[in-house]
Amino acid sequence: MRTVRGVAGALGVVLMGVGVSLMTEVRDVTGVLLWLGGALVLHDAVIAPAVLLVGLVLVRGRVRGPVRAALLVAGALTVVALPVLLRPGRTAHPSVLPLDYPRNWLIALTAVAAVTALWMAARAYFRRRPLEGPSRPPEG
Repeated sequence: MRTVRGVAGALGVVLMGVGVSLMTEVRDVTGVLLWLGGALVLHDAVIAPAVLLVGLVLVRGRVRGPVRAALLVAGALTVVALPVLLRPGRTAHPSVLPLDYPRNWLIALTAVAAVTALWMAARAYFRRRPLEGPSRPPEG
């Protein structure tokens, strides 16, 4: 597990470096920083408390973790999709936003819910099933 965490941490640092290098090409750095700060405040003030509260109210016991994880992923998907979900209508050029973003967002949320349900069902199945050891013939 230490190796996985180390690789994930190193990959995160590399990706942050890529993000910083891309910021040097941005003309409106203030707007980007404002957007990132808003995303941080939205996450810490709205999404995280909502996920914890819903996870606490709706579920009990062992399924609380997967439900909270699914809610966090759904919240992150929603935050990423907000700019195109809240766009002010049709654009002048159809190639600017060519896809059906609300539908695709709903498909992504449905996939998150389905994976979460499968995860919880598999976990429940394997917890109930007795472990089978190698069979040995009776001695005697």
